[in-house]
Amino acid sequence: MHPMDKRKGGPWGILLSLAALWLISSAAGATAQPAANPETMTPAGTEAHNPPHEQAGAALDTYQGTPVGFTADGHPFRGNPNAPLTLVEYSDYLCPFCGRYFLQTLPTLLERYGRTGQVQFVFHDFPLASLHPTAPRGAAAALCVAEQGAIRFWQMHDALFQSQPQWNQMPDPTAFLAKLAHEVGAEMTAYEQCMAAGRHDARVQQSVAAAQALGFTGTPSFQFVHHASGKTYTLVGAQPVEVFTRWIDALLAGQEPPQAPQADKQELPFWATPEGLAPDPKRPGYTVAGDPYKGNPDAKLVVVEFGDFECPACQRYALTTQPVIDKRFVETGEVLWVAKHFPLRMHPHAPVVAAAAECAGNQGKFWAMHHVLFAQLEQWSNGEDPDTALVQLAADLELDRAQFSACFMSRRALERVLRDLYDGQGIGGRNIPTFLLLYGGKGRMLVGGRSAEQFVATLQQQLESAKAGVTAGGRGE
Repeated sequence: MHPMDKRKGGPWGILLSLAALWLISSAAGATAQPAANPETMTPAGTEAHNPPHEQAGAALDTYQGTPVGFTADGHPFRGNPNAPLTLVEYSDYLCPFCGRYFLQTLPTLLERYGRTGQVQFVFHDFPLASLHPTAPRGAAAALCVAEQGAIRFWQMHDALFQSQPQWNQMPDPTAFLAKLAHEVGAEMTAYEQCMAAGRHDARVQQSVAAAQALGFTGTPSFQFVHHASGKTYTLVGAQPVEVFTRWIDALLAGQEPPQAPQADKQELPFWATPEGLAPDPKRPGYTVAGDPYKGNPDAKLVVVEFGDFECPACQRYALTTQPVIDKRFVETGEVLWVAKHFPLRMHPHAPVVAAAAECAGNQGKFWAMHHVLFAQLEQWSNGEDPDTALVQLAADLELDRAQFSACFMSRRALERVLRDLYDGQGIGGRNIPTFLLLYGGKGRMLVGGRSAEQFVATLQQQLESAKAGVTAGGRGE
């Protein structure tokens, strides 16, 4: 049995964990906070339990050309402990976005700022157990290795991220984690005693609680601590390396980090570019970026809709306005329509049904499921567990039950929903439905449902501009 099958409520119990994904209040917004050091911002009663042996003040070791050690309260760091800027990472070893930050962004930051002594990098455990059930075990393993020194910790840290695809699906990764500890050179008797005693289990949970107390709800999340001014700034998500370098360069220069409005000047994300919007030859009905579409892939105007299946406004739009739009623009080939998920925190069932729609899409019936979910919203949302209703909807659509169930029980659909959530927040989306109108290499955002007449008028105006070669612009209405 898959470990997730044991969770209460089957797929519903598993996918409810997506609440942990509603993490971004602003994908690239700076939030200045009162003078505070996040290294000491720990709720009362959550003092570190058995922190690593090496503490601040001890002679520093060097790992990959960078000083390493532990802060006064036991958090591992690399870089200059007296650097003018500290970057605190709140991370989950099994989070794919954390893995992306580790592989694609962190090496550049370490080379440019860590080895030059300008930035201290501090790591905080923030495993989302509801999404990645075995991640806390990996965090505990890293802390047990950390008892044998900072170099050993960072070796284990790197090994955990590098082997993420291997232990991500293991019901019980205990043996695999022990293998990693052995490979990085840990003394195994001490490691095994530490793990068997659960010596750092409480510490991991306390670290999660401390992150939540700071307002973080997902990973990766970051705090920049500017020591001269005493200010802290928050950045959420696995942002491109260019975002981090702009923030760091600004803070080191004594300036405020770039604000969200500068996103207007940035290039469109891949999923909104012609390359990302191109049809996937291996998956009919989906873009290369992995989003379901309908309409003409060569249309001059593209509309990307961010929606929530449990949102009444989205339902009204889907059932009353969308049919008119489809007939007038989509079926005539004038508009390419793309769907993305944006489940709001206030709608507890939305993540589940978004995953169900993704699984239906695997069998070529995303849009059929999309329609029936809105048409029967009152039926499947009436109760605590929509699992049975969703399985019945899949049967009504004549989906292969075994294939649908396997998809629904896996994390793959869940990760696609998470990706869309990041994408929506990345363009500044906060409410639903939200529509991104794309043409001429730029985008215009429309927020909120509209009547058929209003939307037809808007799209007709945009379509005329697109045909005339006028560039789109604007962040919302």
